[in-house]
Amino acid sequence: MKKPKKLKKGDYIAIVSLSSGILGESMCKHQLKRGIERLESFGLKPIFMPNALKGIDFLDQNPKARAQDLKDAFFDDRIKGIICAIGGDDTYRLLPHLIEDEEFIKKVKESPKLFTGFSDTTNNHLMFYKLGVVSFYGPNFLSDIAELEEEMLPYTKEAFETFFKNPNTRLIKSSPIWYLERNDFSVEALGTKRKSQSEKFGYKVLYGNGKITGGLLGGCLESLYDGYTGTRYPMQREIYIKYKLMPDLFDWEDKILFFETSEETPKPNEFKTYLEELERQGVFDKIVAMMVGKPQNEIYFDEYNKILSDFASKHKIPTIVNINFGHAYPRNVIPYGITATIDFDLGIISLNEPVFSD
Repeated sequence: MKKPKKLKKGDYIAIVSLSSGILGESMCKHQLKRGIERLESFGLKPIFMPNALKGIDFLDQNPKARAQDLKDAFFDDRIKGIICAIGGDDTYRLLPHLIEDEEFIKKVKESPKLFTGFSDTTNNHLMFYKLGVVSFYGPNFLSDIAELEEEMLPYTKEAFETFFKNPNTRLIKSSPIWYLERNDFSVEALGTKRKSQSEKFGYKVLYGNGKITGGLLGGCLESLYDGYTGTRYPMQREIYIKYKLMPDLFDWEDKILFFETSEETPKPNEFKTYLEELERQGVFDKIVAMMVGKPQNEIYFDEYNKILSDFASKHKIPTIVNINFGHAYPRNVIPYGITATIDFDLGIISLNEPVFSD
């Protein structure tokens, strides 16, 4: 896997709206302002790509414009990193405009850039993975950088700061606190604290022992399921087949599958269906471990774990859950393709190599 360079103070960083265009709506102006101030506090210079703030309707109707923003961010040599505005549900529509552009593909492979986001952004990450480039299942602009509290959530801020560092190894630690999702994102909510709870479980081993090492591959569970089945959008499956973008069986060989569930909080029977599809695809026959994110607001925490335990024991897959990434707050950064080790006796997750090229 080819690695991007780490960020440094003074770098320009692009914000792209590859899924929902909500960042361009008037209701988000206060969050936009706060996010700009936060990036500047890190010493970064934000650049909003030409279509990123054109709103929900325009971006829904113009996936090509969304794709163009990502292309332009890669071809602008001033820009050193790319942050997704937020997730959504249809970024797969960008893929033909990207993967058919030979100059873009060449540029990505020759000059990878830090790319971070989660949820529907899984579709973009899988594209980068197929191109052999490390990307980051991590913070986005609206959910994290523009957090309405006076400061970013400490654990998330620390995770974002890893983009400026490149140690040989790094621990992915459990947060001592987790937060409920907000109900109010209005301007009146500026400065208000999220409701928080002490972490009761930490990292929880459902099955397995000893140390397991493998490369990291995964994303949002619903996005993986939709990519394999086209259940939400039939065209999505057609695109993935045409361009061979979903991981093949050999891609899953010796991998640690990481996944988490979205804010839609799928019911337990849906969760089981998603896992059954991974089973049907042969994923569980190839991976060496599973690393599962905390569900948002801990909804269906026990029910999910029971289902996971059944799959883990059936396929003898070491499984650790309640990890701080994805839709639950706060969130860490999971780098695609990087080798990690999970100590199932001690509940410790470590990255075994630098994630950047410098």
